[in-house]
Amino acid sequence: MRIGVFICHCGSNIAGTVDCAKVAELARAFPDVAYATDLMYSCAEPGQAAIEAAIHEHKLDGVVVASCTPRMHEPTFRRTVERAGLNRYMFEMANIREHVSWIGKDKEANTNKAAELVQIAVEKLRRDKPLAAKSFDINKRVLIIGGGVAGIQAALDCADGGVPVVLVEREATIGGKMAKLDKTFPTVDCSA
Repeated sequence: MRIGVFICHCGSNIAGTVDCAKVAELARAFPDVAYATDLMYSCAEPGQAAIEAAIHEHKLDGVVVASCTPRMHEPTFRRTVERAGLNRYMFEMANIREHVSWIGKDKEANTNKAAELVQIAVEKLRRDKPLAAKSFDINKRVLIIGGGVAGIQAALDCADGGVPVVLVEREATIGGKMAKLDKTFPTVDCSA
């Protein structure tokens, strides 16, 4: 396997407290890493273009990007590797902004932690296999287990949404604990 590692500076968000060039240098020694570099903004168009070019130039099989939260840019990078001809699932991300840069001021400790997170992502990618999206027909019904207040409410909400419901209750009556109460607080209404 040939893995490419890209360490993002994120302007000064990451580079302010992490030596990104050193993390890239350390990553070059990890097993199966064929290429490692640092980029100013890996999510920007030039950064994405650099990742695509490196995939072609170094014949990479997988990519690790160490940058911000996957929630923000994982889809961006998956599309980038896919445009370059790789399977979109041969990509891993290390969050070195929120998990490292933003929580510590010690540049040496942050650099070491960032390198460890990159190594973890590389090791995970080494074990990844290409995946393919599948589609299949579904039976659009809901099974609700328990005919207590929550189960009844969920069944009503689903039915109001046009989804057929199957409600299963082990007792002879529905209502759960609520049905066994005489009066309810604060209105002193009958619970049934």
